[in-house]
Amino acid sequence: MMNENEPTPRFWLGNGVMAVALLMLLFMGRIWELLGVGAMVLWVLLVGVGVYLLMSDKKGRE
Repeated sequence: MMNENEPTPRFWLGNGVMAVALLMLLFMGRIWELLGVGAMVLWVLLVGVGVYLLMSDKKGRE
């Protein structure tokens, strides 16, 4: 039985995606040289997926 306050795998996956987005942001200069505008599009998509995963985990707990 899962504890109500225990984080779900979706929560951890969302945090992992957000960590990748943070690392990507730290190296955005080099990634921008390689991908151009695609680097920003990729970053926005990563953040969107990360936020979705985090918020959908929270919604499931209500």
